[in-house]
Amino acid sequence: MIEVVPLKAFTDNYIWALVSKESVYIVDPGDANPVLEFLNKNNFTLDGILITHHHFDHTGGIKTLTSKYDVPVYGPVNNRIEGITHELKENDSIMVFNEKFKIFEVPGHTLDHIAYYSESSQKLLFCGDTLFSGGCGRLFEGTPAQMHNSLQKLKSLSPETLVYCTHEYTESNLNFAVVVNDENDFLKDYYSEVKTKREKDEITLPSSIEKELSINPFLRLTDENIISNASNFASMTINKEVDTLKTIREWKDNF
Repeated sequence: MIEVVPLKAFTDNYIWALVSKESVYIVDPGDANPVLEFLNKNNFTLDGILITHHHFDHTGGIKTLTSKYDVPVYGPVNNRIEGITHELKENDSIMVFNEKFKIFEVPGHTLDHIAYYSESSQKLLFCGDTLFSGGCGRLFEGTPAQMHNSLQKLKSLSPETLVYCTHEYTESNLNFAVVVNDENDFLKDYYSEVKTKREKDEITLPSSIEKELSINPFLRLTDENIISNASNFASMTINKEVDTLKTIREWKDNF
């Protein structure tokens, strides 16, 4: 059984530590310091590093960590990421301890973005900045169609899948979600829970696919309430899911 531990970095990043006995895999170490502190404090050994995309707040700690630990670094096909030893693409798989993780290519936020999905005894998704709780990543490099396709892959996973994204954006995402999906009572109730957690500086992750299907407007593109509000915002009738996504993403960017 893998234990997943959040390591806080920068202002709102989470570096995920996958722990089994005294061994650790690290997901998206933007900063090496929290990782080294965690390893040293617990007398753990680093066994490997998993990278989802090239942004520095997800890759900045690779060089320091690999200078201290001779470990494999898994990541997307992108020569902009220094230190990758094993390039991964769609339908590849890797073993992390005794769990098999399948690789999905999920472009949109960036073109190189991948996600890691455990399809063994534990249903775990490490999705970087593609899917957030209550939202999705900004389209810095990809298109709305690419993001829509990526999110369709993720929303089709088992409902019990635990979703580990890499930023504490839940409250700000739900600030927007309750506007664009203002008839969603479950969302409103969950928003209140999240605000209470954040007042106590408590983490809101992991989420789950089941929860995101109930609260996340970017996974609820056929919801008539969302379509209506998106159409009003765009001052035009919207009929396609990808156009709803494009509209509410642009709306969220300037919210």
